[in-house]
Amino acid sequence: MSADDSQAFRASGLNLVVSAIVYWNTVYLSRAAAHLRQQGRNIPNELLKHVSPLSWEHRNLTGIYSWDAEQQMTDGFRPLRRTGRMLRAA
Repeated sequence: MSADDSQAFRASGLNLVVSAIVYWNTVYLSRAAAHLRQQGRNIPNELLKHVSPLSWEHRNLTGIYSWDAEQQMTDGFRPLRRTGRMLRAA
């Protein structure tokens, strides 16, 4: 395998990771909006068009993970964080 092929192969892997993060963030943003709407908050779809799922500060890309086998997740999802900052923004 040439150096160019190897670089292209690694770049493809990175694209896959970024796509997975964007997809997962989109799922959580959708769930957060639905939760806030169920709580009676007005979340206009026009506003959601401007929210980007590209952030990944909350993702650990170093390969160091902490597994909590006791933590229960509803339907495979971690609970939404309910910070005052988030509620004010919504």
